[in-house]
Amino acid sequence: MPSSELCDLRALLRHRDQWVRIRARVKNALQGLALSHGVRRGAGLWTRDGQAALAALCLAPHASHRRSELQALNDHLTEHIDALDQQVGEQARARPQARRLMTHPGVGPVTALATEVFLGEPSRFANAKTLASYVGMIPSEYSSGARQRLGSLTKQGNPMLRHLWCEAAIHAVRRDAALGRFYRRKLQQKGLGKARVAVARKLGIRLWILLRDQIDYAEFCRRAPVSATAR
Repeated sequence: MPSSELCDLRALLRHRDQWVRIRARVKNALQGLALSHGVRRGAGLWTRDGQAALAALCLAPHASHRRSELQALNDHLTEHIDALDQQVGEQARARPQARRLMTHPGVGPVTALATEVFLGEPSRFANAKTLASYVGMIPSEYSSGARQRLGSLTKQGNPMLRHLWCEAAIHAVRRDAALGRFYRRKLQQKGLGKARVAVARKLGIRLWILLRDQIDYAEFCRRAPVSATAR
């Protein structure tokens, strides 16, 4: 049973996640509006110039009102999320285990704190497969007789942690040579979607090892052959 402190930190992370998901829906609506009127800026839509270009579109009255409301809501949500990010960062930097996780390239305060508080005591996972099953990052299985078939992810477990590991993995593969090689190999073998899941699972297992053995990223790299055996 998690402590009251861990439960409260989980509430903070879930609250942030909820606002991030709402903002994503607002951004999708604004991006759709922009595309339907010939404004193709991609991520540049969220810059000052991109927002100015969106605001300058000549729209019918109801569409114009919708655009203004969505832009104002996006600004409000971003301000609120920034404040929550500051709280998460303060909590992560105050906790030795989260600080340990942040030594791994690509892992920031949100991913580090979420990994610590949602996994809980790392020794409760017997091995890497148990961990991946808990988070929902193993493929579903359809077997008949001697034939084994693997399907999509079971997606049981913690969807927030899965998402954060996937996002962190995108950054980690650019800064960790071993993860980068693994990702490129999986990309050729399995395609983009499965490669991202595979590298996110490997990153999550690494983070579990850091927690379990109470080591930082530098020590993990020094122990790499032993750690690989543990996986």
